Amino acid sequence: METIEIIKDQIENNTIILYMKGSPEQPQCGFSAQATQALMACGERFAYVDILQNPDIRATLPGYANWPTFPQLYIKGELVGGCDIIVELYEKGELAVMIKEAAEPKSESK
Repeated sequence: METIEIIKDQIENNTIILYMKGSPEQPQCGFSAQATQALMACGERFAYVDILQNPDIRATLPGYANWPTFPQLYIKGELVGGCDIIVELYEKGELAVMIKEAAEPKSESK
């Protein structure tokens, strides 16, 4: 599978996914640390990809996303943004709402 297909698959199959340096438990840069702290404070599980362990994803994702830096947060297949945007949304209380809505089980329409 090509790297771009792997990225698309990861984003499609994970409601909340963070591309970051390191892991939530051991972030390898200050921006990734801030992003994971904000996400963890929202109280929902999220997937992550350590781009330091995945150099092909690290090289390919900025072009795919048209976003040059890491971390990158995706919710329901949409790029939310990087560290500054994640922290700003968290401070406004909007990130928690977005995360909770995304994490809710899909209800069937009648």
